[in-house]
Amino acid sequence: MVVSDLSSAPCASASSRAHPKARPGYGKRSVPAQRPPHKGDFVLLPERERHIAGYVDALPEGAAMDIKSLARSQPLYGQMAVGSALRALGVAGHLRHVRCLSSENGGQVRWVTRTFWSRTARDNEWWNAFLTAEERDPAPQEAAEAAEAAATSAPEAPASVPVPAQPLVATVPQQRTAEPEPVPVPELKVTDGRLSPAFLALAHLGRTDSRLALSAADCAALEQMAAEWFARGVDTDYLTHALTAGLPASIDSPFGFLRRRLRDKLPPRLLASTSAAPGTPVRRLMVECTECGAPGRPEAFRDGLCRPCREPDPA
Repeated sequence: MVVSDLSSAPCASASSRAHPKARPGYGKRSVPAQRPPHKGDFVLLPERERHIAGYVDALPEGAAMDIKSLARSQPLYGQMAVGSALRALGVAGHLRHVRCLSSENGGQVRWVTRTFWSRTARDNEWWNAFLTAEERDPAPQEAAEAAEAAATSAPEAPASVPVPAQPLVATVPQQRTAEPEPVPVPELKVTDGRLSPAFLALAHLGRTDSRLALSAADCAALEQMAAEWFARGVDTDYLTHALTAGLPASIDSPFGFLRRRLRDKLPPRLLASTSAAPGTPVRRLMVECTECGAPGRPEAFRDGLCRPCREPDPA
């Protein structure tokens, strides 16, 4: 059998936009013990997946891995194509989207979304073992995040800009004429101070993806459901990612669609360590389905897919 397309991964085309870094705790995380890059990497993947895989593989640690950033930073494929390619790469064993508990200063914790990346395609057993070990001992990853956060928050030294010397010009004093009083500019007052982070997150979904545009009344009706997510330790980025992952091609009712996702994807409540039963393990990691974004334990997924996505109901 002759294979007609065994070229190496195409080089990612240069883009006028530098690829952004994710917020500390988010973004790309390469798995350990990877062999050096080789031009034959990803050779058996289709052309689109080969290109996206080569682009992602060249990104540094902590690079943003959301679909919008990847589509904006490389010119060949848009958001729909990038989303499909990432799902295919998850099925092929190159990546896993994972929700992790991340510690912050002051003892607070929050859920963050990471994309673990492997240049070599791994099977389900390897991913399960790796993610189980990652959950048991998150100390190396947390130390790396702390260093990343410190580097991000470090103030930059102000650049010294030389000021050109101005020539001395002899001026003749002139009689000042009466100047008109300046017209007072009314101070802009914030009138939406009552808007909660949940309401604002819902209101911005339409700007992230036009299929999820909500009216003010819709945001108010869903605000309490979204607020419950924030009460469970997530932030705006986490909520936005969970609501926009794996969208269908068309959405007839954004309100009904988001109401169901807010209910079905509600993350678990984080119990305080004082109230947890002695010896009860704290769940620190959940895998996301690469198709629909539903969270679950690593062993509940096959090829990065949850059961409903890999075994769809017959039509």
